[in-house]
Amino acid sequence: MKRPTEKISDEKMESIMGLLLRSGVYISAAIVLFGGIVYLFQHGDRVPHYHTFRGEPSALRNFDQILSSAFHFHSEAIIQFGLLVLIGTPIARIVFSIIGFILKRDFLYVIFSIFVLTIIILGLVGWI
Repeated sequence: MKRPTEKISDEKMESIMGLLLRSGVYISAAIVLFGGIVYLFQHGDRVPHYHTFRGEPSALRNFDQILSSAFHFHSEAIIQFGLLVLIGTPIARIVFSIIGFILKRDFLYVIFSIFVLTIIILGLVGWI
């Protein structure tokens, strides 16, 4: 039986979160695939030199630079942006969970979700 304070059902919340996660993965895969195709068109005729290791360029380590380079159709930046979308998908799920728990007035889970989100963000920025 539905409680009067419950604004969103558990089933509806799970359905929306599942759609959010699937959409994030599909969008990320499409972006990475597009970046891979662009990469092959730009660099497909090059012979790889496996005896020399080249790390990630510094331009692909900063979100602003990745976004700017991706809009200029630099293939590696497009692929990197797709991976950032993939990383952002579970973060968006946690944010949606916080909103859903607030609407359901389940403040214990709001606190837990905020704690998890804080740990993830601190880990991403390198403080943990």
